[in-house]
Amino acid sequence: MLPLQGIKVIEMGQNLAGPYAGFIMAMMGADVIKVERPGSGDDARAWGPPFVNDDGALFQAVNVNKKSITIDFKDDGDREKLFQLIEAADVVVQNLRPGVMEELGFNADILRNLNPALIYCAMGAYGHKGPMKHEPGYEPIVQAFGGLMMVSGEEGAPPIRLGTQALDQGSAMWAVMGILAALTARATSGEGCVVDTSLFETAMGWITIAHSTFNASGKPPARHPTGSARVVPFEAFETSDGPLIIAAANDRLFERLSTALGQPNWADDDRFKTNADRQENREVLKALMEAELGQHDRAFWGAALSTAKVPSAPVLTIPEVSVHEQTQAMGMIQQVPGLNFQTMSIPLSFNGERPQIESAAPALGEHNDEVS
Repeated sequence: MLPLQGIKVIEMGQNLAGPYAGFIMAMMGADVIKVERPGSGDDARAWGPPFVNDDGALFQAVNVNKKSITIDFKDDGDREKLFQLIEAADVVVQNLRPGVMEELGFNADILRNLNPALIYCAMGAYGHKGPMKHEPGYEPIVQAFGGLMMVSGEEGAPPIRLGTQALDQGSAMWAVMGILAALTARATSGEGCVVDTSLFETAMGWITIAHSTFNASGKPPARHPTGSARVVPFEAFETSDGPLIIAAANDRLFERLSTALGQPNWADDDRFKTNADRQENREVLKALMEAELGQHDRAFWGAALSTAKVPSAPVLTIPEVSVHEQTQAMGMIQQVPGLNFQTMSIPLSFNGERPQIESAAPALGEHNDEVS
């Protein structure tokens, strides 16, 4: 039995953040009912190519294990149906444009008056208060505004967008954590609550360490493409057949690394004795390391560093990591029933078992007659 079995969730979500929160809860066993507009449904259905079963691959990936109903908010019968569903629900999660839920008459005050035990979770772009609370925003916009683009990439180079939807999916994770905390509190009090999060708050959370560095030093943190502003060596180094990440996060590991590279004297070199020394001489050390690492390939050095108990990993492509034996052993990638399509489960196991994808993303309005 999955931990959220018996929990009923109404997802009024679009694109990625809200639907990903619904996906996490659906994979944990919740009964997630996705509310969509008639005709076109969630905008992400059209986000392709590639398309799977006539919907965008992104939509398929984050809407498995859900039911879909269509609601016309101008239709009194549809509105009443949705009010009845919410009256019997445990959670409403929504990431519609700020102000839309108020315009539709489904804002937190109305719904919690209807159902005092309801947990209402709103996910905006910039947060639920402040001068920008009504501003819309998408992932790259808030990555830029929240500082993430200027702590990624190379110093002096143009800003870099993170290659994943870190704010959409991260906000969904915060939303679910807030919902789970609220469910725990409700078990004692019987009262629901309003949970708020946003892409901007998630961006602020992700730059916690960068901000602390700035706050302590008064200087914006330097940008390092694969490395760390704090630890050296802790980045990608070129071998004879491609980059290898090496993370020698303390003096003991650096000593083991030096020996594994055939240069044990480095650990006693005044330029490299401490992490502070290595930071000051970062580029000198990197050049020396790459001169050694370039003599063999990633597989050779990966084995040597593993024997020396120095953390390292090759920089893999998506095709490479998808077929790696560790990926297969963990069972993260699962086959979607009825489709020639695989996607990710959630990064959690319960009693050693990972939740399974039981059904493909629903067709638009597929469960209109079933859900009542």
